[in-house]
Amino acid sequence: MRRAWIALAVSSLVLVNPPVLASGNQSDRSVAVMTRNLYLGADVGVALQLLPDFPSAAQFMWDQMKSTDFEIRAEKLAQESSLLRPDVIAIQEATTWSCKKNWFSKKRVIFDFLEMFVSATKESGVGYSLVTDGNTSTKNPGFQIPAIPNLTIVNDSSLFLPLFGQPEAACGFTIADALLVRDDLDAEVLQLGNSEFKDHYSVLPLAMVIYRGYTWADLKIRGQKIRFVATHLESLFTDDGEPHSSLQGHQLAEDLASTRMPLVVMGDFNADPRDPRSPSAPNPGGQPQSNAKCKAQIENPRKESARNRCNAYWTMIDAGFEDAGPDSLKGENFTWGAGALLNGPDKSRVDVATKLGNRYGFTDRLDYIFFKNGLALTRSQLVSERWPQGSSNWICKVNGLNETCLPSDHAGVFAILTLDSKESFTDLESPLPDNKFLPVPTPTILFFVILLSLLLLIVWLPYRLILKPLVFAPILRLTQNKKVNNTEKTDEEELGSQ
Repeated sequence: MRRAWIALAVSSLVLVNPPVLASGNQSDRSVAVMTRNLYLGADVGVALQLLPDFPSAAQFMWDQMKSTDFEIRAEKLAQESSLLRPDVIAIQEATTWSCKKNWFSKKRVIFDFLEMFVSATKESGVGYSLVTDGNTSTKNPGFQIPAIPNLTIVNDSSLFLPLFGQPEAACGFTIADALLVRDDLDAEVLQLGNSEFKDHYSVLPLAMVIYRGYTWADLKIRGQKIRFVATHLESLFTDDGEPHSSLQGHQLAEDLASTRMPLVVMGDFNADPRDPRSPSAPNPGGQPQSNAKCKAQIENPRKESARNRCNAYWTMIDAGFEDAGPDSLKGENFTWGAGALLNGPDKSRVDVATKLGNRYGFTDRLDYIFFKNGLALTRSQLVSERWPQGSSNWICKVNGLNETCLPSDHAGVFAILTLDSKESFTDLESPLPDNKFLPVPTPTILFFVILLSLLLLIVWLPYRLILKPLVFAPILRLTQNKKVNNTEKTDEEELGSQ
């Protein structure tokens, strides 16, 4: 019943605000693509501010994630894709929420956003699937907060009592990038892989390391070989250095530099063309500001004049990529600025957004489709950037009241690209670098190492420095002296008896 009601509501909204549809008779030399950040469902920034109170941070994120109901959002996101019919979708924040009862129990997946979205696309009538080749897939896990018993504790009795027989469980999440291909598309997987960025960010030294990467696939679509890349660069940064998104963007550009086949790179780059900003510039989203290593971006930057050292967007442009748009330098095309509960724009950004030319409350452009090597732009558009009248919006509960919510905190980007050369790329491209490493062991292993170290310090050091020299050593000496005296006495008695 709920699905039928949602479908009816969406149909009526689409009539009021119809999207621009992809052509049903798409050219054999064109490819339709879309990038979509699913949103993990909670504000990580607020949760990090609650640390080292891990239980409070975990409960905060869990409650927000439940409130932003991905089951409904997955249907809305799937309806977008069924209307636009992109051939390939780049996904960010494909989040898996997992919980475990105790140290000795197995971790259970409670919510798998990618699986839920894929299922919703198939129910919508235009299905999508993860690009796979044997046992390898284009799902590349990245940033995670592990489920650690007695630490990341969440209370959700209605959910956990049937699963674990108790109202609490240790919960965590992992986000991933992914590439999906439309089920009815005649696409051949030539090769694929996953890579990690060397640059990483430590929230808690040794205990919580945020690492990112990208996933890629070479596909043959309508007889044309094209390389697709999906990525999500780091949003966090330090006040006195180059943003992590910039460092990762440089590596991405270097890794792709030798690719000769048509190339499409999509994702959340966490870089606005105006970054880094001067301290006086509007910045309600908290984007990187200028410092000693990174000068402020010039006003109204362009390809020929922009400072690209500390900005992943301009790094990609400088590497020869074109931005599919729509025009990323215009405020009307910003893609980020929704509130954490998705009930419209972040209230602190509305006035600034209006002054910057965005009437929907978005204040920054972070999501892009880049392309090069024989591809040309046919057209592009934003997806679900409108509020409150957008066709993908839904009725949500916030503080017990009905409100209008967006399907994600990011707008999506859709584009149709066409091969502008009559020649096809026939060679098999060299695979991208693996870069398969983690900067440190996983947080769970580190937690055990730290715990054992603490136990060692608590037990061994007092024994070694206090108990052994001051207590056990004198007792041992007394015992040894007593044994010696007893031995001497026994010897004397034996001599006397002789």
